[in-house]
Amino acid sequence: MIINGQTLNLAFKGFQTIYNEAQLAAESHASKVAMMVPSSSRDESYGWLGQFPRIREWIGPRHINNLKAHGFTIKNINFELTVAVPRNDIADDRLGIFAPMFSEMGRDAATHPDELIFDLLKRGFEANCFDGKNFFDEDHPIELTPGADPVSVSNMQDGTDPAWFLLDLSRGVRPIIWQEREKYEFQSIVDPNDSHVFMNDEYVYGVRARVNAGFGLWQLAFGSKQPLTEAAYMNARAAMMSFKSDGGRILGVKPTVMVVPPELENFALHLLNTETNNGGGSNPWKNTVELIVTPYVA
Repeated sequence: MIINGQTLNLAFKGFQTIYNEAQLAAESHASKVAMMVPSSSRDESYGWLGQFPRIREWIGPRHINNLKAHGFTIKNINFELTVAVPRNDIADDRLGIFAPMFSEMGRDAATHPDELIFDLLKRGFEANCFDGKNFFDEDHPIELTPGADPVSVSNMQDGTDPAWFLLDLSRGVRPIIWQEREKYEFQSIVDPNDSHVFMNDEYVYGVRARVNAGFGLWQLAFGSKQPLTEAAYMNARAAMMSFKSDGGRILGVKPTVMVVPPELENFALHLLNTETNNGGGSNPWKNTVELIVTPYVA
């Protein structure tokens, strides 16, 4: 193959097609689990987190809800994946041997948000959210009566077993925020005058992005390290559905998704899919939530 601008452009388009097809085909739960937020700066502040303004009877003038500034900020982070293709392989028309590599690059770009989002969920037992507490904590402060001392609310079950999670993904706000400053982009360096190309006799292809994940509302998530049993699941659901906002009004939270690591898949499938429970009676928890099994919370 003669190396010129046209052949290099064709090679790039071929690699990009393989990358795009793999990216589209890869399974990803990011858009389902996280609230997608476009970013226009190096970081974004979410001062409104922690507020659940509710409709009230209109008596007298409007009651203005002043959104508290919790100072919760998510900083965008640069990510990259870069590979090199020797010039001789393009000249010898051996592009096919690189197809699996570019396919993996596309898959990695598709699943990288899942990796960040679910890893953050896993670390929620020791990482702070907007109220200064761990995202999964036994001591989230809620002011049920204006002016009164806050009460402690728990969105977790402590224990030593592999963690599993319940999420309410039915709202515009989500328990996790996915922030995108620059989406995943496929790039190349093929200019023969480029110093790297000249010195190394190879062309460079890569992916870059500027993104990050952060915690949204803890009220929409529940984390458990108890064994995944009917009793633990029932208690976790009941706890979530009893969450109240400042002022004491029921939030109406209801879990829609369960997230488990692969080692709990069998227990989760039995709990959510079977017609009967372990005692032989009907299973009241069948199809009560959708199941997501991911290695990124293991």
